[in-house]
Amino acid sequence: MFRYIVLEVRRTLRDGFFLIFGTGMPVMMYLLFTNIGGGAADDWKTASMVGMAAYGALGSAMSIGTGVASDRTLGWLQQLRVTPLAPSHAVVGRAISGSVTVLPTILAVLLAGGLLNGVRLAAWQWTALTLLLWIGALPFTLLGLGNGYRLTPQGTGVVNVACLMGFAIVGGLWLPLELLPGWLRSIGRFTPANRFADLGWATTDGHAPGSGTIAVLCAWLLLFGTYAVISYRRSARTV
Repeated sequence: MFRYIVLEVRRTLRDGFFLIFGTGMPVMMYLLFTNIGGGAADDWKTASMVGMAAYGALGSAMSIGTGVASDRTLGWLQQLRVTPLAPSHAVVGRAISGSVTVLPTILAVLLAGGLLNGVRLAAWQWTALTLLLWIGALPFTLLGLGNGYRLTPQGTGVVNVACLMGFAIVGGLWLPLELLPGWLRSIGRFTPANRFADLGWATTDGHAPGSGTIAVLCAWLLLFGTYAVISYRRSARTV
């Protein structure tokens, strides 16, 4: 599986256009949201930095599914199945390699917050924030993979964008949950995107994420991981 991960990492890093576009868009949105109309308060710049870093990480993580869908149509997955690699190992290996695209997005937004918006955090907070958002994006990578193994490249792109927009709005990544209707706020707190961003919000507040946040994210990780493995196995009948 290690060799498979290295292979997929090399293939991912060759897509320079994706890396530039995937990191540039969240940074532009973050700077726009926090500087339009003469600027924003420091607390909002920090909270928005975390939310937009989470949004960028989420988008980068899920977009790996589009490449998987293209691989399926080209016959790459069919060749992969003749190897001794188990389905669960294939999914985990692809998820790990896909996480390579997530880190540059997180770093770009955090750098914009620190260098351009004057966000000030302790060294341990910057480090913990980066690591927690990087690791916490894994459930969304698995969701993107599940869509890629199951759908066409065009279908995967549409479904991923729909999920991304829904997660961003209902999860409070763009705007605080307090601005949403009461019933939608209740739903939002249990979405994977909101709990994912809460990893960062807790860090910037100076404390560890709550046990509820970890439990919700683990539940979504299990659900999306199961979906990815089932989709990989099912794709054997449609290649």
